[in-house]
Amino acid sequence: RFTAWMLLTALLAFSVGCGVYSASSGRVDESMKRVAVRYFENQTAEPNLGVDLADAVIFALQTDNTLKVVEEGDANTILSGTVTRYVRREAFAREDLTVNEFQVQIAVALTLTRRATGETIFENRRFTGTGNYVLDDPNGTTEQTARSEAATEIVKDILALVVEDW
Repeated sequence: RFTAWMLLTALLAFSVGCGVYSASSGRVDESMKRVAVRYFENQTAEPNLGVDLADAVIFALQTDNTLKVVEEGDANTILSGTVTRYVRREAFAREDLTVNEFQVQIAVALTLTRRATGETIFENRRFTGTGNYVLDDPNGTTEQTARSEAATEIVKDILALVVEDW
């Protein structure tokens, strides 16, 4: 299940456009180029969601290649956080009022800290992602693909903040 989730996240990351961030942007403080990503605490009922999202962030940072993901002892900065919400809700209904499309919403609160000084770059910054799936979809959307879509949105927003704001 984990491998399938990571594969879907990887495919969505490429198709959604996480690759638009350039390693040559010149917007990264050199003293912060090495980042460690801790597994996120999971406050939801969804098993392994904190680990899955942290892995998606690591993968996206490695794909982007602007920041180098390293072990905590070698890092300039540490990204940590908490998955605060996982909601599955009705998105659309047919004319006969039966629901045929659902939406997954995932929210996280993240903190980025300088390892050497403990200085907080941002604290409990909220990120939210959504993804939809259709019941009995011939195109194959499932709750799992919606989760991956939501995770990819979160990763894109994290990269936009971390890479462009430094």
